[in-house]
Amino acid sequence: MADDQDVMDDTLLAGWRSGDRGAGEQLFERHYERVDRFFTNKVSDPQDLTQRTFLACLESVERYREGRSFRAYLLGIAWNVLRNHLRRLHARASPVALETSSIRDLGQTPSELAAIDEEKQRVRLALQRLPVEQQTALELYMWEELTMREISNVLGWPEGTVKDRLRRAKHRLGELVEDLRPPLTPR
Repeated sequence: MADDQDVMDDTLLAGWRSGDRGAGEQLFERHYERVDRFFTNKVSDPQDLTQRTFLACLESVERYREGRSFRAYLLGIAWNVLRNHLRRLHARASPVALETSSIRDLGQTPSELAAIDEEKQRVRLALQRLPVEQQTALELYMWEELTMREISNVLGWPEGTVKDRLRRAKHRLGELVEDLRPPLTPR
């Protein structure tokens, strides 16, 4: 069942495909912040990967199937761009295992945590300590509010796998957040 956002995206996409450049620009404007946010907690320069994502979307827009979530389609492209980026960064070392390596393990730093309150900062730091696949699945679920089916489409996992990995990721995230809390000091 399509929501209003999906209907608007499909309308803009149809206009773009029929030659309305303004519709394409509006479609990208609607999703730019979302794609940028997808990369912000994973790489030091999210703008480059955001631009690569939109370029890849331009090049592959004919593969998008009507009736599916354009947002999930675009985030699927972003996921592939991130995987390729991380693999290229670490091509000279051993192969990157995104299912077990965290952003922190891969040498990435958070973009800007100074302006975020303490609890959000702890959550972000904890997310960065999760394996990339778990971090991405949680962010798609929590921040982008994608359904299990949409996450399945983005990451290419069966829905049962999405549910299981999200359950494990939430549990591990809770543990990591607790580990980052400062110890209570006696008064």
